[in-house]
Amino acid sequence: MPETPSRDTSLPDLTRRVALVTGAGGLIGGGIAERFAAAGAAVVVHFRQNEKAAHALATRIAERGGRALPVQADLTRESECARLVETAADWQGGLDALVNNAGVQPVQALGTMTAEDWRAVYDANTTSAFACTRAAAPLLAARGGGSITHIASIEGTMATPGHAHYCASKAALIMFARSAALEYGPDAVRVNTVSPGLIDRPGLAGDWPDGVRRWTGAAPLGRLGSPADIGNACVFLASDAAAWISGTNLVVDGGVSAAPTW
Repeated sequence: MPETPSRDTSLPDLTRRVALVTGAGGLIGGGIAERFAAAGAAVVVHFRQNEKAAHALATRIAERGGRALPVQADLTRESECARLVETAADWQGGLDALVNNAGVQPVQALGTMTAEDWRAVYDANTTSAFACTRAAAPLLAARGGGSITHIASIEGTMATPGHAHYCASKAALIMFARSAALEYGPDAVRVNTVSPGLIDRPGLAGDWPDGVRRWTGAAPLGRLGSPADIGNACVFLASDAAAWISGTNLVVDGGVSAAPTW
């Protein structure tokens, strides 16, 4: 039998709300989904390929007394985006929050990049968010309003070598959120972005010791981020506490963007 639901009272109360998190089979998406569940929301755990991780996450949420539904979809196809959103809304009778987290982050020099390489990153990072947003907005409006959050990146405003396509796709997400906030605002649908800094993962310190050292040295808060840090920001934006916040980009980077570069 599941445990008695134990909501994390440090989070806003999202009980009786339904959230869809794309790319929840990955590290950051999984952390976002877990924080929504901890806030009391029923969570649709989207995955494309990592079925094992998505089902394990849904099981963990259920064991803690929460509700989670893993759903597979290829978000580079518009019809799949529509099916995913429809499935999420049908599951519990509506949809209150969408987090467009799914994406890729390849490293490739601009001089070797082809138009096909460029399109592949845009399809995964930006076009998928566009298609899911278009599908979800009318359903959120039908509930009297709701929240859409795109996971962008500090690289959407700070260029990084080898990430021209990634940086551009994340910058596009930030501006897309502002544009969507203008058009969907009359329906009480709020649209924002969260821009993470460097998020820790198992093995990162060993794989990139110099980068981790430089980051922790530059960050005023002196540490890497965690998936829960990003999840907490998304929960806040989906909550009533953010009822007058739309069209904004919430940077969650431990203060690195404030550090001088000269």
